[in-house]
Amino acid sequence: MKWGPERIEKDTWRFYLWAPDRDGIILEFKDGRICEMERQSGGLFTCMTKSDAGDGYRFRLDQDLVVPDPASRAQREGPHGWSVLHDPCSYTWRCSGWRGRPWHEAVIQEVHVGLLGGFAGVASQLPELAQIGVTAIELMPVAAFGGSRGWGYDGVLPYAVHETYGTPDDLKSLVDKAHELGVMIFLDVVYNHFGPDGNYLHSYAEPFFDESRQTPWGPAIAFDKEPVRRFFIDNAMMWLDEFRFDGLRFDAVHTIGNAEFLDSMASDLRSKLPDREVHLVLENEANDTDRLGESRFDAQWNDDFHNTLHVLLTGEREGYYAGFAENPTEKLARCLSEGFVYQGEVPPGPNAHPRGKPSNQLSSVRFVAFLQNHDQVGNRAMGERLTVLADPDKLRAATAILLLCPQIPLFFMGDESGSCSPFLFFTDFHDELADAVRKGRRKEFAHFAAFANPSARERIPDPNDATTFAASQPMPGPGADAWRSLYCRLLGLRHRHIVPFLPGTRGIAADVLGEGALSARWKLGDGSVLAMAFNLGDEPVELPTIDKPLFALADAGLPGSFAAGIEA
Repeated sequence: MKWGPERIEKDTWRFYLWAPDRDGIILEFKDGRICEMERQSGGLFTCMTKSDAGDGYRFRLDQDLVVPDPASRAQREGPHGWSVLHDPCSYTWRCSGWRGRPWHEAVIQEVHVGLLGGFAGVASQLPELAQIGVTAIELMPVAAFGGSRGWGYDGVLPYAVHETYGTPDDLKSLVDKAHELGVMIFLDVVYNHFGPDGNYLHSYAEPFFDESRQTPWGPAIAFDKEPVRRFFIDNAMMWLDEFRFDGLRFDAVHTIGNAEFLDSMASDLRSKLPDREVHLVLENEANDTDRLGESRFDAQWNDDFHNTLHVLLTGEREGYYAGFAENPTEKLARCLSEGFVYQGEVPPGPNAHPRGKPSNQLSSVRFVAFLQNHDQVGNRAMGERLTVLADPDKLRAATAILLLCPQIPLFFMGDESGSCSPFLFFTDFHDELADAVRKGRRKEFAHFAAFANPSARERIPDPNDATTFAASQPMPGPGADAWRSLYCRLLGLRHRHIVPFLPGTRGIAADVLGEGALSARWKLGDGSVLAMAFNLGDEPVELPTIDKPLFALADAGLPGSFAAGIEA
């Protein structure tokens, strides 16, 4: 089973399309040439013809319908336009000897490529990020989607680089730049659904979907079908092998509903890249620890870390924070010492069901911790960051918890400069789809007290308005230099005193000292103990003495409510 064009000789290509619902397909080129495709067993169509890199092509299904290649490597004029032949060997790598860095060294910043000016814009920011101690950047999805603006989670052509960000070779140059600086680069990929604008698979491959199982985006993807499995596994391999990404973050795998596919994909990817450090990370609302381990996936995003700290920093209790509003200090203690807060318990709320599996047997590095990311900022109605929601001293202390605890830290673009810019939900849809997205976005917040009144919901920015995108650019905050200094200092401490000993690290205990106040201890891989104590509450609490502190408060840039050290 093949997907996408395959170069046979310099000017000869073989084209493939799995179209089990069709009896005949014509391959059309932009210059007017055509090639009738041959139907093989199982619904696979192929043809071989002369062509050159850069040629535009598409598939004609009937007189009234032409579609792009679902495995196109590049597009002209978006997913409704022409697919473009791309030579995967056209780029000359500058950093060909790169083999990666071990997972425990990761300090990750998540970025949106479009807001930073495309692949070249991201590359220009890498030297400063490397200087403050970032060892990995994670790109939000770059697969082609409808329109010019969007988060990337509505992609419809997973193999094609989004046109407005740059070319495939521009992306490879960004990867090269990161590696030249010793920085890993990860990519967020979406394998749980396709977006609403430009997905033509239903018109020729209904078996790609499982109508018997519904997701928030419609019928589930049929991962039990071999052509479907190959579509996504080969896509993951393309990013890791051809583009040389150091790892992938798999979006919302709890909606995939097929653990066997996930494990098979991880095994396949690792077996084909045995000589490189390749990191596979999950977003999994189910807190399914069965997926975690070196032979499967390296780690999972730990929403529980964010949710407990957000409640303590802001006092918010609505929406998904309701499950963390009761005894948040105790929940944070469990999160720091054991990984997940919910390990099989039933969160409060309607239609709740048991969530999670035991996680205290796992090393701390199996969890990716964060105070903010694209979801946790952008899924707020007004896209506010913690810099405008939380007390500055408490936020600095929480930042120290994030950057010095043994879980792998991730922060969002702009955090390191104290940005106060919102990160809003933005799209570039038109006509009826634009109206539906606008209304749906505002309806989503109707159950929040601040937006219960319809007139209040009118204040929520229109996702399709270009000004919504423009307002989301991460401008440095008024205390940018102080924030950069804090990040640089804390990450310097992490890399010197914690990172070398992280493999095998596990929690010992976390004790509640008061509302919002904790002391926590972890046994590092060399047998030493990392100790941390802090107070995010409003009442004074005496913190325990740490024998060998990592810093003196007088010059640490931190409030007196935080302390950390290494003990023999």
